[in-house]
Amino acid sequence: MPPKNSHLVISALGKDHPGIINKLSRAVLDADCNILDTRMAVLSGAFAILMSVEAPWDKLARLEGQLPELEKELDLSISAQRTAPIEAGSQCLPYVVDAVALDQPGIVHNLTAFFAERGINIEDMTTSSYAAAHTGTPMFAVRMTIGIPANVHIAALREEFMDFCDGMNLDAVLEPIKG
Repeated sequence: MPPKNSHLVISALGKDHPGIINKLSRAVLDADCNILDTRMAVLSGAFAILMSVEAPWDKLARLEGQLPELEKELDLSISAQRTAPIEAGSQCLPYVVDAVALDQPGIVHNLTAFFAERGINIEDMTTSSYAAAHTGTPMFAVRMTIGIPANVHIAALREEFMDFCDGMNLDAVLEPIKG
């Protein structure tokens, strides 16, 4: 049986410029590591990335040793943290939440509080602000992937969520992730 791979999550933040992802991915490749998942965005001119990497522990150690030099070369703040692989057989059902509303403070906090109070984990979240077509009204959209524990009654949760959204004047859906 081959040795189990170790996992490392790398985060980087700094001023955006061309070639950042190319150099980060080259460092991962040169260390004989494998990129599993990546989330990257440019927000207000700042580059931000989260990257999950796997490899045997010694190859991850080699990559970790290269990060300080990469940090200087790319003018980024880079940090890394060893993690454990996700255990198979999770008893959570994958659902997606999409919500849109007039832009106002507190939308993300209130949505995340709703799920936290029910022991539901938010696994991924993307938000955006934009101007509504024709009127230019400031709008806000959020998309979340959540893991609903198998013992939660979905119909009751959906009804609570719709009532919650009505109270916040959010247009939202809660539905299973399809294939």
